Amino acid sequence: MEESVTEQPAPPPAQGEQEHPSLALANTAMALPGGHTIDLLGTPAQANHWLTERGLAPVDAGMREMCAAQLRSLREQIRSLFASRAEGLPALPAAVSAINDAMTRVPTAPLLRWDDETGPYRTAPHPTTAIVDLALATLAADAADLLTSPDAERLTACGSPPCNRFLLRHGRRQWCSTRCGDRARAARAYARRSKGG
Repeated sequence: MEESVTEQPAPPPAQGEQEHPSLALANTAMALPGGHTIDLLGTPAQANHWLTERGLAPVDAGMREMCAAQLRSLREQIRSLFASRAEGLPALPAAVSAINDAMTRVPTAPLLRWDDETGPYRTAPHPTTAIVDLALATLAADAADLLTSPDAERLTACGSPPCNRFLLRHGRRQWCSTRCGDRARAARAYARRSKGG
């Protein structure tokens, strides 16, 4: 049975997360040794905090469960596409559709508004759902950009089970963090000792 852990601090960002918020989004659900998991978007407050840290929502956005669930759903679609790309497999059509839907859900230009006293002006809508839609569109567009850029060749899954994070490979590095690299090296050393003895 998988146990959820929320108090444990998240590992440092994986290679490429700071340039690609979609990669950071994909890595917000982490598998840990012992069947534990961390979900940085587990509650509306956590989802709001995550978006705020990336400049995608104001601190007081008033995130609701429905909005957090949309963000988690997009995360799973992006994870599916990243896994397909990293493994050289065809993408699930539903994942491609979800990305395209998120990108087209918001207007690309500020809308025309009319104030009876000051007249016409242009602005983006600001209710929470519009904030979330804009964040989803931004993250989906970043995922599409990453998947179609030269960086896509470097996209890989962390090579240290049970970790399920993605990273942009740099040189020979195949782990998302020092912790995962140490765990993988320790497992290899243990396997060599067990085999030899």
